[in-house]
Amino acid sequence: MKKRSINSVSLPAEAVMHIILALFSFACVIPYIFVIIISFSSQESIRLIGFSFRPMEWSLEAYRYVMKMGDQLWRSYFNSFFITAAGTLMTVTVTILYSYALYRKDFRFRKFFTFFCFFTMLFGGGLAPTYVVVKTLLHLSDSYWAVIIPMLLSPFNIIIMRTFFQSSIPEELIDAASIDGSGEYNTLFRIIVPISKPGIATIGLLTALGYWNEWFIPMLYIRDAKYYPLQYLLMQMQNKVDFLVRNSTMIGAEATNIIATIPSDSLRMSLVVLIVAPIAFAYPFFQRYIISGLTIGSVKG
Repeated sequence: MKKRSINSVSLPAEAVMHIILALFSFACVIPYIFVIIISFSSQESIRLIGFSFRPMEWSLEAYRYVMKMGDQLWRSYFNSFFITAAGTLMTVTVTILYSYALYRKDFRFRKFFTFFCFFTMLFGGGLAPTYVVVKTLLHLSDSYWAVIIPMLLSPFNIIIMRTFFQSSIPEELIDAASIDGSGEYNTLFRIIVPISKPGIATIGLLTALGYWNEWFIPMLYIRDAKYYPLQYLLMQMQNKVDFLVRNSTMIGAEATNIIATIPSDSLRMSLVVLIVAPIAFAYPFFQRYIISGLTIGSVKG
């Protein structure tokens, strides 16, 4: 009789585990489906029965209200895509260079730069010094660089990438490349980077999410509307609508009637959909690399 492995699972137990995981996955998706349904619900339906999976009336009014921004909306979409793409590319490049130096044991100042990275992960200068450096010293206001530069380097990502190199790149590979006459940059970009795609994709996705969702830095440094990213523009719109709704009794009967037609509740959900949809569609392209990155260093039976 064949001896059962210690980590083997019977067929009924495996079926139960699949059902539990399927239910858990569905529970994770339900909130976003609910947000989409509410974004297409009429304001009258929300007022009468609240948020529901089966609204009394469907409506595109929230999306029509957003589209009234016209060219500014598409300009902000372009800004967000450009900032995310350029910022992610630059951040990943700098992270690879820094973490590769920390990975190399023959680097003379390895301990110093490792401590420097770790120290800045625990202690920061604070908002006021950062604002002075970016605004006054570097003069980065009202430009794409004002959003990209403050987020260019993440100590957390450096530690992750260095650990990935240590767990997946054998030092013998670098020694062999050196014997064949390969230089440092040639070894890094033609040998190390191609076999580090799972780790790079993981760092790239985390960085892209950070740039795409960022609104606080644009609020600090950007005043020119042509540089507004999507998140900051939509946040401004939501704040204006909330202000009008809260103060509707103070601005006259005619204005109150106009404010009553604004789909304030469904508008919030439509803004969530517009922000989340692009990055959600991009995720499947990174998924297989992220899964590979998460399984690196796991114990194999």
